[in-house]
Amino acid sequence: MRLLVLGGTVFLGRHLVEAAVAAGHEVTLFNRGQTDPHLFSHLEQIRGDREGGLAALAGRRWDAVVDTSGRLPRLVAASAAQLARSGQYLFVSTISVYRDVSSPGVREDAPALELSRPDSEDERTDYGALKFLCEAAVRSVFGHRATVVRPGLIVGPWDPTDRFTYWPARLDRGGDVLVPGRPDRRLQFVDARDLAAFMLRLVEQGIPGTFNADQPPGAVTMGALMAACQAAAAQPSRLHWVDDEWLAQEGVGQWMELPLWIRPTPDQLGFYEVDCTAATAAGLTHRSLTESVRDTLSWHREREPYAWTRTGLAPEREQDLLERAP
Repeated sequence: MRLLVLGGTVFLGRHLVEAAVAAGHEVTLFNRGQTDPHLFSHLEQIRGDREGGLAALAGRRWDAVVDTSGRLPRLVAASAAQLARSGQYLFVSTISVYRDVSSPGVREDAPALELSRPDSEDERTDYGALKFLCEAAVRSVFGHRATVVRPGLIVGPWDPTDRFTYWPARLDRGGDVLVPGRPDRRLQFVDARDLAAFMLRLVEQGIPGTFNADQPPGAVTMGALMAACQAAAAQPSRLHWVDDEWLAQEGVGQWMELPLWIRPTPDQLGFYEVDCTAATAAGLTHRSLTESVRDTLSWHREREPYAWTRTGLAPEREQDLLERAP
């Protein structure tokens, strides 16, 4: 296939390009050349910007387009229109589009969020609603040739957010570790390499539709993740499971300050319970938790400085909480 990737050098896009090249496809990248521009120097790379810089794509046609970087509807609409002659457009969205995750089993046809105001482009406030409108922009141009993938948390090597990496890295340092909630707390995420393989399958087979792309509900728990991290770690650690309510009272931030932690309030009970039946039926498979943890930690150890992550509890903050936790 002749495949165009919008993005292609950051995390998921990087894994997708590697998988596509390994499968023998002819891959072209379109991006600004600002992040890891040395990557994939042997491939065709078109420099441009979604913000008024799409002219280099004019008149070109690919068998499939994969959009890993679209976030604003007007810009996604412009790229879709420019590439309308291509065979298929796969857009990477998010499970954050859903309006209500208070109950388990959210399916792809569940109601989506709406913008806080009609002209909003505030990704901090309206991230999910904006991504849903991006989906609509793709469908308006490509119709039955549109494919939308809605992953949850994407994990694995090259993750620029460290929302998963924090845990293998933290346990690798050893010592007393603060862990939120209970060991049986269920989680959902998807390894970027598994997601990339699934996306490639969808375009190779020309499969349209919308797919929640996560592990099946209940496949992973916080306890299982901690066990996998301890098994991969260089230093021994002691886990201290701390009550959700106490952490909330102490002002501990969900998701970023304490990665993977979503306080189990009534409006969030289905956040880690999204239905992924359609993606599984279409061929999404998952590597072992052990492999995801091991490879993420191996990649992290090669970074400088080794002990640093972009998210997670600062050591002094963690120590203070551990000393005062009930």
